[in-house]
Amino acid sequence: MAPIDSDDNTTAGEGEELRAGRRKAARYVVPVAVMGVAAATIGLVPALADSGDPDLPKVTAEQLIEKIAESDVQQLSGTVRINTDLGLPDLGGLESGLMSGMSGGPGSGGDDEGSAADPSAKLTELVSGSHTLRVAADGPDRQKLSLLENAAEYSLIHNGKDVWGYDSSSNEVYHSTAADGAGRPEKDVPGQDVPATPKDFADQALKAVDDTTSVTVGGTAQVAGRDAYRLVVEPKQDGSTVGAITVAVDAETGTPLKFTLTPASGGAAVVDVGFTKVSFAKPDASTFDFTPPEGAKVTEADEAGERAGAPEHGRGAEGELAKGMDGLEVIGEGWNSIATFDTGAEGGLPTDSAGDLGGLGGFLGSFGDQVKGDFGSGTVFKTRLVNALITDDGKVYAGAVTKDALVKAADAAK
Repeated sequence: MAPIDSDDNTTAGEGEELRAGRRKAARYVVPVAVMGVAAATIGLVPALADSGDPDLPKVTAEQLIEKIAESDVQQLSGTVRINTDLGLPDLGGLESGLMSGMSGGPGSGGDDEGSAADPSAKLTELVSGSHTLRVAADGPDRQKLSLLENAAEYSLIHNGKDVWGYDSSSNEVYHSTAADGAGRPEKDVPGQDVPATPKDFADQALKAVDDTTSVTVGGTAQVAGRDAYRLVVEPKQDGSTVGAITVAVDAETGTPLKFTLTPASGGAAVVDVGFTKVSFAKPDASTFDFTPPEGAKVTEADEAGERAGAPEHGRGAEGELAKGMDGLEVIGEGWNSIATFDTGAEGGLPTDSAGDLGGLGGFLGSFGDQVKGDFGSGTVFKTRLVNALITDDGKVYAGAVTKDALVKAADAAK
């Protein structure tokens, strides 16, 4: 990639090392879950155990990126607070229904109800509101994430070849087996690609570092009682809805402790992810033990898949949209990248036999703007971060870009 902006000069040799570091950092990228047309992100309450500016040795942006890339923390445990401010009206729980419907999971409108412990549906609750998570990891074969709710808890546990989801409120269990019994089973377990820690988000930010990006060191901070550097990532391009990304990087281990995304429009952070407590000691082995409680309903992943059907063979709106997304393309570059695909449905998004999309009905239109251009006409659905244009002939353009950028992209593709 091209060199990034910094307050310090970089030699040719250092530039090669930096590029190698970026490639290494990109290996850790955890893909961000997409909410159908309008993507959503997970964040944390801004005032998370962030106090004081410790006096640390000076580092360059290049050195800090290298420190993240070289970080090899295998064991940790801690508490994460989560909040999202996309600027959406209260969906009344409809967003979970839409997202699980897109995946063919619980709430997808099938004849058989899925498991309340299915991570593909449960973890999508993180895309809105405030949440508390407890996380633990012991190498690539053992991880645990617990979502703490009012008088209830949901846990996703990976221990060797087994992956368990448990919802205490319904006393339901979801069980899956990793393909080879080793490593994080992102491709084997629905919902595993939902980011939940500062590192998950920081890896995405590092992936975006190229010649369209300015990266600097913005001082120091203290997060969860640990000294950290602030890495500031900003788009150079006009048209992006992203204002700046700040990653607090643990000065000792290089682990991202906090991630904050502020919008170009100003105001409160859209995404602010951080630890309130963190330890890099080895978690107790019993942390990852799980036995289904007596009387719990246990659903095996294969069994759930047979009931719900593969997403590409889904029925109604979800099946049509999934088929349309098979042709997804990305146009533009850097922070102005736009994802586009054709739903194949005249009149915008497809609907089911009742004229309803995932139970949302006419809700989407309540926060959409009608637009016209050389492409024809359509509706732009807006959040504080991700915007999507759905044309009347069924084409979709979505990205972290402004409404004008979406219209220009649709005109150019005409």
